[in-house]
Amino acid sequence: MKSILLSFIFAMLTANLFAQKQTFDIVSYNAPKDWTEKQGDGNISYSRIDGASWAQIAIYQHRNCEGDIQTDFDKDWNELVASNKTIAAPDKTEPQTAEGWTVMSGSGVWQYNGANVATILTIYSNNNICVAVLCNATAQPYLKDYKDLIASVDLDASTISKDSANEITSTNNSAISGSWSYSISQSAFGSSTTGYSTRQYTFNNDGSYTYRYKVFSSTINVLLLQYESGNYSVNGNQITISPANGANEEWSKDNVHPDQWGKLLKTGKRKLEKVTYTFTLQYFSGIKETDLILQAAKPTEREGAFGNMQDFPNGWAFKPCNAQNNPMIELPER
Repeated sequence: MKSILLSFIFAMLTANLFAQKQTFDIVSYNAPKDWTEKQGDGNISYSRIDGASWAQIAIYQHRNCEGDIQTDFDKDWNELVASNKTIAAPDKTEPQTAEGWTVMSGSGVWQYNGANVATILTIYSNNNICVAVLCNATAQPYLKDYKDLIASVDLDASTISKDSANEITSTNNSAISGSWSYSISQSAFGSSTTGYSTRQYTFNNDGSYTYRYKVFSSTINVLLLQYESGNYSVNGNQITISPANGANEEWSKDNVHPDQWGKLLKTGKRKLEKVTYTFTLQYFSGIKETDLILQAAKPTEREGAFGNMQDFPNGWAFKPCNAQNNPMIELPER
């Protein structure tokens, strides 16, 4: 199987490396069709499962070079592939250079739940920064999708100067961009109390954010709305949220639909709280969903008391918003 992988890698590296398509960090590429996309901390990945067969492809954010490409390859192989696995030293291709970038790949085979898994790691370097692309697959047809992705890769380091290359961090706002929701139901079987509270963040790629919080309860005669906006920054697995403005409001309930907005009754000042959280993008295979887990040193103004999560104490689990099952909070007309 190793000889097959080496032949495959050689053909892959001699293909056209520069065709602009979808973009992540400094990498443009053709994303594999019918694969599931997931934004991670410093990477974007694609996965596919077909019965007992599966595959994963990940593109990692650029980092500083360690030296020559052999050193960079060994570093990423040890950290991304060999860690916590029983796998032999990789079979490597000879480095090849085109348009200022040197590229090389290596492969190996290991076992997971009794099945052979082929791993291919491809490294690009321009002597200042490098990029890693990784594939794990249990069947050879998936390797063609990886080959097609590699053949479409276009690297653009024009926004990264040599002077700033040594200052690169793992900051990547795109990792958590989108809208996320944390809800608590107040309904209980056999209880006359009904209601819910929903908190939602929208993180934009430009570093701005908005926050909404709505409370509906049969035990209070008003609807509560809290909102704020400001900026956020991501560094590694830390996110700092810095609000600039916001307000707390009370609204009457609609006569027909009591969980919908009536008239504005009261507006109050809001405590604007700058907080740095630890975040995790956690995939739950049972529901096939990736949640945003925020953790803090203490309860916050925005999130309130900690959620009940055994694996993530001192935190809250935000689900991705979607129109069907987890819609955005509709704001009242003003």
